[in-house]
Amino acid sequence: MSVYTVSGRFQIREGWQAFETEIEAANEDVAEEHTYSEMGSRHNLKRAQVEVEEVEAA
Repeated sequence: MSVYTVSGRFQIREGWQAFETEIEAANEDVAEEHTYSEMGSRHNLKRAQVEVEEVEAA
């Protein structure tokens, strides 16, 4: 498995907050899915409240 850096933004009360996280996954699509799951778990967000802008191999 490879490590991917996923960046984007998520919705907060005042607008949007940028984020960047590293995810270990089999490919870019799986890394994006894990990011949605992680952001939802940590911040109680729905998928519509998270915008993934870039996924790149670290």
